[in-house]
Amino acid sequence: MTIYYDDRAVRITSELIRVEGRAYPLTEVARVWHVRGGRSWGALAGRGALLAALGGPLVAAVIGILIAVRLHTSLTVTIAIVGVSVLIGLAAAPVADYLLEHVDRSYTRGAHQLEIWAQWRGTPVRLLATGDALRFGQIYRALERAVEQAAVPVRR
Repeated sequence: MTIYYDDRAVRITSELIRVEGRAYPLTEVARVWHVRGGRSWGALAGRGALLAALGGPLVAAVIGILIAVRLHTSLTVTIAIVGVSVLIGLAAAPVADYLLEHVDRSYTRGAHQLEIWAQWRGTPVRLLATGDALRFGQIYRALERAVEQAAVPVRR
């Protein structure tokens, strides 16, 4: 028996598909397909908030510099305001890596609900529904390999 994918909820082997305790022998699966559901506005809003948080200190620094130039104060006060504004902008650097990592992960997870379906004993069965695009891709590829090895046709 070959194991193609295995995690807490899904196990795909050369003999069967087990999803959250339910087992589907590959010999009883007629076809497999996937469906892309609607967009998750919550995921997009979270991504937007991360990008806004990334740009916030930089915008504050630019506004501080513009205010310093427009106030027509003494050179010392203008230099102090510009210096503080630049320090605020530089404060974004250590946080930027952390925020960009989370933005990157949000793209990896995706913003759509993804489903894997199979025709099992003549009935369509939803095997998996997830919003995690990376996990979905890994499971679907493993399922394709298992089905190909079992010589069952896969339809996309």
